Amino acid sequence: MKSIRLIITSIFLLFAFSSMAVAQSTNITETFKKHFNETVQKVQQTESADEKRLILNESFTKMIAALDRIESDANLSEDKIAQLQSYKLGITEKQNELNGLDGFDEILDEDLDDFSNFSQDFMEQANRTITIGLTSALLLIIILILLV
Repeated sequence: MKSIRLIITSIFLLFAFSSMAVAQSTNITETFKKHFNETVQKVQQTESADEKRLILNESFTKMIAALDRIESDANLSEDKIAQLQSYKLGITEKQNELNGLDGFDEILDEDLDDFSNFSQDFMEQANRTITIGLTSALLLIIILILLV
């Protein structure tokens, strides 16, 4: 009886460890693409230009905060940190463009829907694939959910 219990426990642990190994990395860009897709849908369903601008600003701010948190909490290589900073810079530039900062002209109210689509295209076409550990991915998802 004890040997059967030991075998079952061993098989269970084997499957648990193998599934953890497969799930150990996740693509941060996919998480942000999904989040920003939801943002674009909210923007397009909103009538007020001020609300659209607020939704976009909050989304950019949440993504930047999540990236900052991952950068400080996760144990990443220098290459991953550089990729993360590059991705954050792109998001920051979109936020600056939205608000007319850093030499950009502010996006006009009537162009906010187009800008949200353009920003979504930027997220979709980003050739940066940043993989992070499962713990960091869960942290990212929790941060995005809490900031909603």
